[in-house]
Amino acid sequence: MAQGIGKHGELYARLIDPAHLLRCARAAARGKRRNPAVAAYWLDLEPRCFELARRLREGTWRPGGYTSFWIQEPKLRLISAAPFADRVVHHALVSILEPFFERRFVAHSYACRRGKGTHRALRRAVELSRRRRFVLKCDVAKFFPSLDRSMVKNSVRDVIADQGFLRVLDLVIDHGNAQETVVAWFPGDELYTPLQRPLGLPIGNLTSQFLANVVLDRLDHHVMDDLGFGDYVRYCDDFLVFGDDADELWWLRERVAEKLARLRLRLHPRKGGVHACTGVFPFLGFAIAKGRTSLLGGSVRRATRRLRVMERLVKEGRLAAESLQRSKQAWRAHASHADRQGIIRRVLGGSLSG
Repeated sequence: MAQGIGKHGELYARLIDPAHLLRCARAAARGKRRNPAVAAYWLDLEPRCFELARRLREGTWRPGGYTSFWIQEPKLRLISAAPFADRVVHHALVSILEPFFERRFVAHSYACRRGKGTHRALRRAVELSRRRRFVLKCDVAKFFPSLDRSMVKNSVRDVIADQGFLRVLDLVIDHGNAQETVVAWFPGDELYTPLQRPLGLPIGNLTSQFLANVVLDRLDHHVMDDLGFGDYVRYCDDFLVFGDDADELWWLRERVAEKLARLRLRLHPRKGGVHACTGVFPFLGFAIAKGRTSLLGGSVRRATRRLRVMERLVKEGRLAAESLQRSKQAWRAHASHADRQGIIRRVLGGSLSG
């Protein structure tokens, strides 16, 4: 049941406030000012934000087209980049939604949240692996392409009732570009049901990352509150549950699959399962074993390949040396969370001086 937040339009009024859009434009541009599209927007920042506010207020704003490309890190994924003006709207929507949902989210969901992130999730997983005998690892199959847009909208409407605000959010959700084709049937579906329900949120949108948390918050509370498994860690659609009884964790996997089906999502049939914490299990690009961490080989190879390409572009004058240095520093910070540090010298040393 919707709690009626924003019934009288106060969220919509905040959304279309030019001052709010200016703040969100600055947030969206952070670290990207050298990008030509961002730089062009920045030249006329205030007039553009006032014009955006007018279009939102009059109901004439529509999202623009996406620029899409495929990456394989580690699996093949379609990344979609919205125009910068749309990213301003994405930031404006999320900044208003965030306080209402943040107070509902469980403590141990770590993606796209202030003060959380990959490395805090990894630390939590390592701590639990030292205390428990077994871990259930789960991964949602084709998560972003599979997200049912009606389910996403309903999850927001459980909390938000401001129709003007929801109308703009719906435009963003419905304007998502074509994703990987996913066809799956769930209990109660008829033959053509999967073809009649629009699916997919673009990977790359801030709104997609945030709304993914909104949908999976239902799973978080089901596992932790309804089923009583508190030793839980989730980062986006990758999550772990720790315990001392392997059979109990296999039972939990079936309950998780049932809950996900009610959200019109499926567990990956080949990934995950129950592992002994004395063995090795992967999480967020690291291998965890006996309470210690190491970088996965695939992660190291991808980082090495990416940095070598960047170094070549610097030598050819096609990339600023500062960009290469920032990437090296970011990877070094990431890799420093592994217990074995020699790999950092191997990746950044030699021809890749760090």
